[in-house]
Amino acid sequence: MTNAVEAQCPRSICEEDRARAQMYQLLGVLLGNPPSSELLRGLTSLQGDNTPIGSASKNLAALAERTSPVDAEREYNNLFVGLGRGELLPYASYYLTGFLNERPLADLRTDLMYRGIKANDDVKEPEDHIGTLCEIMAGIITGEFVCDSDLPSQKAFFDAHLAKWAELFFTDLEKAQAAVFYAPVGSLGRAFMAVEADAFAIQ
Repeated sequence: MTNAVEAQCPRSICEEDRARAQMYQLLGVLLGNPPSSELLRGLTSLQGDNTPIGSASKNLAALAERTSPVDAEREYNNLFVGLGRGELLPYASYYLTGFLNERPLADLRTDLMYRGIKANDDVKEPEDHIGTLCEIMAGIITGEFVCDSDLPSQKAFFDAHLAKWAELFFTDLEKAQAAVFYAPVGSLGRAFMAVEADAFAIQ
């Protein structure tokens, strides 16, 4: 998916929605590939407060400052790639059924087709990868896609494809044996998904 946050948003959105889209985009980038040296440098400037999201942001900034791209790539591979498979399988189908390429992926592909959303040709992962889903949410919020980008549309996608498993995945990432740099990524994702779920619940 294209980077909807760095590009100019196709529609005017409030600062809260822009921040939400940026968070989804950040999680999508971190989970889609090992972080580049440029991204690691950028993460060192993250600010935080005493909220769960703020605390995770501060921890991520501190770890980014002392993590090399080589170490980050090794950790990413141990977590998500491995020899045969990594420590975690970041797919909706696996978390919801115990198997890859199952009904959740088929349902997602139907939804994406209905919304007019197409994956980039160079994306090799199944579309129910957590990184891809986060990038899609960012794009829906910013109006990158032809589908409706209002709150009901965002809520429908979140409820269908993230609400039932994403928080659990991020909890697993937070506690994973191979996670050092990625432990606060797990904390950040878990806290953010909880905030999103609570916000959508009152819509």
